[in-house]
Amino acid sequence: MAEPLKAQFGTAVVRRLASEIVAVYPQFQPAAFERAALLGFEDLELLARGRHLADVLHRHLPKTFPAAARVLLATLPQVREPAGGMASFFYLPHTEFVARFGLGHFAASMRALHALTQVFTAEFAMRPFLEQHEAATLEQLRRWTHDPSEHVRRLVSESTRTRLPWAGRLRAFQKDPAPVLDLLEALRDDPSAYVRRSVANNLNDIGKDHPALLVATATRWMHGATTERRWVVQRALRSLVKQGDRAAMAVLGHAMPASIRVSSRGILPKQPTMGAHVTLTCSLRNPTRATQRAIVDLRIHFVKSNGSTRVKVFKLGVVELEHGESVSLRKKVTLADLTTRRHYPGLHTVELQINGAVEPLGTFELRAPRRVIPPV
Repeated sequence: MAEPLKAQFGTAVVRRLASEIVAVYPQFQPAAFERAALLGFEDLELLARGRHLADVLHRHLPKTFPAAARVLLATLPQVREPAGGMASFFYLPHTEFVARFGLGHFAASMRALHALTQVFTAEFAMRPFLEQHEAATLEQLRRWTHDPSEHVRRLVSESTRTRLPWAGRLRAFQKDPAPVLDLLEALRDDPSAYVRRSVANNLNDIGKDHPALLVATATRWMHGATTERRWVVQRALRSLVKQGDRAAMAVLGHAMPASIRVSSRGILPKQPTMGAHVTLTCSLRNPTRATQRAIVDLRIHFVKSNGSTRVKVFKLGVVELEHGESVSLRKKVTLADLTTRRHYPGLHTVELQINGAVEPLGTFELRAPRRVIPPV
């Protein structure tokens, strides 16, 4: 089993935090800080550890927020940690400190988050400001759409995601996403793929509450679109495409219906065991004289613990078939438990989704592993 993330954010983080602060703020008491920081630390999960350290810092840093923020910023490196891993999470307490204690000091907080997002990420810390100082924060984000740093520009789109993972919903923007869309318009052709991916994910979030608005925006963005912007639109529409939304598919040039026949179907093994894999195959053929283009997805009705089912959609690919042309597609699906999906015995129905139209593929019966009784 993989090591939990919190294990990589342990006591060494507390000691490093204390040593870096005392180096720039001699009045700091590292021993007292470490004692308070480690009290109950082991019982906390990752994000709770960051909030806990922020609270302890508040008791050991200068009393006023601007002065405390200056101390924290003085410890920041000049260069961002390499991408990947947990190294940059060292600065989680710093961003939590701003989110928890900086709401009454808007200008100082914005300076701090501008710096912090360039060494870690600040989208979570921005959200309390969006909720309590909406107009001022949106204006700040508008200015940051032109910032030289791609990390700051990404903060604009990532912090305003209505359904940001690990964060609470931005209910006001779920109801009216117009202010968010204004920011995304300024970033849709950003030179950084890092920023454009965030823009696409933000649009995808908007589409979960306002699908028609997303389709209208995507349609408009496709006019005169570069290859890069087309990628943004395609990624933004991915959830609607998985749902078989015809309007979303039409934006991508996949009009309904596609005259494609399923010429063969295969599921092996037919009775897989939990923890193993199942391989699903199909062949598609174009019997018409016109070229057929289609988005092909796979739908599996996974059995839940109560016997009902829930559909999970997997991407198979985008096909373009000339008259009489065929293509074979294959997907190997794990039946081992994941953090996002648990598996239960029972009959699982499998379907193809071709430009949103559902075609049966077959079934497989998932079985529980046999219990091995040790010899007496």
